[in-house]
Amino acid sequence: MSTDYAYDEEGYLWPFFVFTLTFIVTLPLTYMLINRSRDPAAQFQRVQTGYRHDQSALVDTLRKQEKRKDRKIWLMAAVVGGWAVMAYTLYLINTTVVPALDLWNPYDILNIPESASEKVIKSTYKKLSLKFHPDKAKPDASKNETIEDLNARYVEISKAYQALTDEEVRNNYIQYGNPDGKQSYSINIGLPKIIVSDGAGKFVVLLYTLMFGVLLPYLVGSWWYGTLRRSKEGVLMESANRLFRAYKDDIDEGGIVEALSIGQEYEELLKGDKADDGLSKIESRILAEGQLSPLAGGLSVKDKRKLEDMESGPRRKALALLWAYLGRVELDDPGLAKAKFEVAPIAHALNKSFNAIALAYMNTAPLLASYYTNQLLIQALPPKASPLLQLPYFTPKVVKAVEGDSRVHTSVQSFMDRPDAKRRSLAVGKGLLTEAQYREAVNVAKQLPYLRVAKAYFKVTGERFIIPSSLVTLVVKGRFVPPGSENVPEVNELDLEDIDPAEDDLDAILGRKAKNPVKKDENGKPIADKSGSSDPITPPLAQAPYFARDHSPRWHVFLTDSKQGRVAVPPFTFAQFDCPVFEADGKTPTFAMQTLKAQFQAPPQAGHYTFVMHVVCDSYVGFDTKMEVTLIVEEASKAALMKDEEEISEPEEDSIAGAMNALKGGPAPAAKPKKLQKVEEDSDEESGTEEEADSASDTNTDTEPED
Repeated sequence: MSTDYAYDEEGYLWPFFVFTLTFIVTLPLTYMLINRSRDPAAQFQRVQTGYRHDQSALVDTLRKQEKRKDRKIWLMAAVVGGWAVMAYTLYLINTTVVPALDLWNPYDILNIPESASEKVIKSTYKKLSLKFHPDKAKPDASKNETIEDLNARYVEISKAYQALTDEEVRNNYIQYGNPDGKQSYSINIGLPKIIVSDGAGKFVVLLYTLMFGVLLPYLVGSWWYGTLRRSKEGVLMESANRLFRAYKDDIDEGGIVEALSIGQEYEELLKGDKADDGLSKIESRILAEGQLSPLAGGLSVKDKRKLEDMESGPRRKALALLWAYLGRVELDDPGLAKAKFEVAPIAHALNKSFNAIALAYMNTAPLLASYYTNQLLIQALPPKASPLLQLPYFTPKVVKAVEGDSRVHTSVQSFMDRPDAKRRSLAVGKGLLTEAQYREAVNVAKQLPYLRVAKAYFKVTGERFIIPSSLVTLVVKGRFVPPGSENVPEVNELDLEDIDPAEDDLDAILGRKAKNPVKKDENGKPIADKSGSSDPITPPLAQAPYFARDHSPRWHVFLTDSKQGRVAVPPFTFAQFDCPVFEADGKTPTFAMQTLKAQFQAPPQAGHYTFVMHVVCDSYVGFDTKMEVTLIVEEASKAALMKDEEEISEPEEDSIAGAMNALKGGPAPAAKPKKLQKVEEDSDEESGTEEEADSASDTNTDTEPED
């Protein structure tokens, strides 16, 4: 038995092969293209405002350009080409006539039914053999018949007769479908024969060489080099190395801005003549006299000196553009204005890398400076600028009128806490805000997500006390209370408790979302919490009219040691919450209690540990919280003893002695501790009642009043 390989001479198999191969490649590429084309920011709420500054159109254009970058031209071409090839092959599959596969059937050859008797078979064979015998039959010229055709037909008739009458031949037909026994089989290859014949074989070899010897290594190498070329934060490794060298323990926001100009990414943006074109104009504008600061760009004297001492080139221009962006300095040049808004997202990405470097050193000051710099980049504000500049239409002149001669800046919350008449008298007037502009500023302020912390405490799941080296959970309870909110409800004390999850709820125990969240009712009994949503809730996109990217706010929670200036517990980042921040209208706050949790290992020694808890928002200036929290770690032996002493059930009011004592006006006798009850149950076979103790930890709580 042998195997014959035949190529697709008829042209009906290769469309199936090409369609299958193209489908396998095109489908994942189509999924990638759809994902890149989908706008992630479309699912987020936005602050509802009609505010537009003079360069809003330019910022919107840059945002759209960035979204189009993800839609690679080659990817779109590959997807379109793939679907075109599949459509063409489907057309061929539907229109090409597939040759029928004829099975050898002796009844069909003799033209008799399968129910024919042996007598009919013999008589039919005799008639056909006489008719088509080579000695008697003559070829029909009209049918282009030859002697070979007649001989082959006579042989087929003889084989058919033998298959129905001869025992051995019949067995071959039944077992193998052929009177001659087992036959060789053929495999049709779904490629046109022209590819491997007529001297085309060398082109096939060349094609495979290009695909597997050139294209595949190139793609793998490009992917591998791309992973090594960029850090986890998405910046070039060379830029990360430069930032590492620029790190200092005493660096401030201005120093970080200067360090961010060191990125290699600016060399591509400002290559060639762009590095020096317009540099003198930018510097003259940012170093001019400012209204709220000595310099218009918001630079300090030290920052000015660093800029002037820097050599000309991409870095100096990038730094000048950054200060022009932060100071909202008008450059009166379309090219320079575009570059000013382009450098901010690059600096934002570089700041993520610097934040990772600062976190590696675990020093508090650089880490906080990095978070504050992120706020400045999002809001386009220079260091030490007034938070009021985040509001629409607020200019340095308006801020000056509101703050007066105060050396301390007024926060958005403080401004909105004032009576409306007082706010109007300060902000509305000739040369200040109009009535419409004031209303729009207040409208935006009332939509900003300010997380007001109500309580923060430590606990160990399932335990009443914290012992050394146990897994501690920092629980932060807070509500989103936008500045100027009215009719804010009082905090429900029951919402401040954190009920331990069920023992089988592994996701909740490990810090993931609980399957069945619970809280307590007025009687202190656990009930299902239906206030939260099963899907994560995101706050509105940051109100950042000058930042040429859509940004979702994040909150970072971490603990520091104020005496040593070190980070005790690294930051935990929160971008999603369990409860909605605003109602369906997107403007009315829900005031729902949010729960933030961070897990870490307790210190190895017992004692009282006082930390400073920071809750930092990366998108808004002045929306941070700083408060002291104390972690009480008990000795393991002492905690076990205290647990035994406190595990006492309620008075046995249902017992006979308790009822008689209550009739006499006395209190019910107290129940015995658990261990004594167990001994009595084993000896006297008596049962008692015992109320389950609350598992929430009362270790230490620090509550911030909601003013």
